Amino acid sequence: MITSLWHLKDKGLVQRSVTLLNIKLIRFRCFFWSCSFASLYFKTVKHLEPFRLSLEKLKVVSTRLRKDMIRGLGKHTHHRAAVKMLPTFVRATPDGTEKGDFLALDLGGTNFRVLHVRVMEEEQKMVKMDSQLCAIPQEIMLGTGEQLFDHIAACLSEFLDSQNLKGQTLPMGFTFSFPCEQKEIDKSILIRWTKGFNCSGVEGEDVVKLLKEAIHRRGDYDISSVAMVNDTVGTMMSCGYRDQTCEIGMIIGTGTNACYMEEMKNVKRVEGEDGQMCINTEWGGFGDDGSLEDILTEFDKVVDRTSINPGVHTFEKMISGMYLGEIVRLVLMKLTEKKLLFKGEVSEALRTKETFETKFISMIEDGLENAKKILTELGLTWDLVDARVVRLVCETISSRSARLCAAALATIVDRIRVNRGLPHLKTTVGVDGTVYKKHPKMQPSMHFLTPDCKIKFLVSEDGSGKGAAMVTAVAQRLALQSRLLEESDGEEDEEEKVRS
Repeated sequence: MITSLWHLKDKGLVQRSVTLLNIKLIRFRCFFWSCSFASLYFKTVKHLEPFRLSLEKLKVVSTRLRKDMIRGLGKHTHHRAAVKMLPTFVRATPDGTEKGDFLALDLGGTNFRVLHVRVMEEEQKMVKMDSQLCAIPQEIMLGTGEQLFDHIAACLSEFLDSQNLKGQTLPMGFTFSFPCEQKEIDKSILIRWTKGFNCSGVEGEDVVKLLKEAIHRRGDYDISSVAMVNDTVGTMMSCGYRDQTCEIGMIIGTGTNACYMEEMKNVKRVEGEDGQMCINTEWGGFGDDGSLEDILTEFDKVVDRTSINPGVHTFEKMISGMYLGEIVRLVLMKLTEKKLLFKGEVSEALRTKETFETKFISMIEDGLENAKKILTELGLTWDLVDARVVRLVCETISSRSARLCAAALATIVDRIRVNRGLPHLKTTVGVDGTVYKKHPKMQPSMHFLTPDCKIKFLVSEDGSGKGAAMVTAVAQRLALQSRLLEESDGEEDEEEKVRS
């Protein structure tokens, strides 16, 4: 018994000794790992320094954008402006009195949507009653304009049948996501096809007119009016119905853009001094004139040079989802070549353009387990230090995107404040796009850039669908108000005639 007890005691001592030894080994490894990471961290930070923009630099960027916006609004300076500031002919945001049934047509790719939207004034809500997705075959995408619009009109007819709406003549919002020059709210000239479309006889023509002609050729239904809608404007309007302080729309997704309500007296390319008009900034082109050259990194320049549209959409290429993943990939390649990552060994996947998807950035920022999985999928041999360095790279690139976007948005918000001569402004920004939703780092930057403004962000619900319907609803409300004003204007004259 005594021998057994001593045996157990000796065994316990050995186990405690082993445990102490393991703790010392773990501490040594942690110390060694910490030293390794610290060394790599400082070397990596040096390569990432060009992406770190100070508050002072962001204010400089904001000042440059403000000057470009003024240039874009000018009658004689617009043609040379990098930021085009396009009039949308949307002259008001929702006031809550909109009501009725509306159609929405959303065309921007190989599929298009048709929607039936009901706006209910009493309940203050906008309901998508139903929708239908229609494919556009390749032969139609490359055929004639008549074939394309006949196909759209046929799908619209089928949808109206399914909703028992053929007997009604409803107004429609038309989101047409191709480069256009808008002449009126119901007149928009296609500048050029993109996204794989090349239908003949459409460029240089009014797409609303072509759609109406296709509907009239069928003769089995009609629409009362059409309002052309940019998807960014739709974002603002869909949020504006829920929050009537919303007068800015912003998208940060595959691409980026913003719109806002500008004073008519500043819109020099459109007649009239009274009221407001929504301006589609097309801020993705900011920097196309070289004004952002001092903050472009070597990686931004490679992304631009190897893109399908070199020299244009400079700002968009620095902040939007189509390009962020590729920027990260180029940085990781550079760090690997400098033997700061993956023991200097590059996988074939990492070497291949656009294999590092933008969605990987937010996934890696969410946790190291995601980083490990993604690095393995990319065929890389990694350790924990590598995973942490990659996360640092992702955080740096996404933070720059958020800060640049915040600087641009601050420019618009402050312009609205100054336009109205207000010491302080409280406003809401309607926002959409996966990059914003996955990287909510913008809001903290806004306070430092716009201390005189209080900004709330509201995520859009279907800007290209419900938003398009709301643009039509507001246009209809304004038209009705205009008719009522015209009737009341003649009332006094008529009364005078009666008296005499």
